[in-house]
Amino acid sequence: MTQGMRLAAMLVLAASVVTPAFAGTGEADYKAKCASCHGADGLAATPMGKMFKIASFKDPGQVKLTDAEMIASTTKGKGKMPAYDGKLSEAQIKDVIAYIRTLQK
Repeated sequence: MTQGMRLAAMLVLAASVVTPAFAGTGEADYKAKCASCHGADGLAATPMGKMFKIASFKDPGQVKLTDAEMIASTTKGKGKMPAYDGKLSEAQIKDVIAYIRTLQK
């Protein structure tokens, strides 16, 4: 195998592996855009979270939501939650949802 072929194979392998590293990229956006209401830990025990009666991400109703449902709520907004379409890219929203999943464990 030539060095070029080896490099190409490594790039294909790296691109195909989905890891929790994506959650790390969503952490900064979560802290910047979400934590003021949902809390750094996702429990929504913040003044805004209490005022708006936001459910904890550990609430069974939140845990059972699909990624697609969470992405839609984040993109379009829901209830008192504002829409983040145009404020975060699709990739950023997916990364934030991946980070939220780490808070649910």
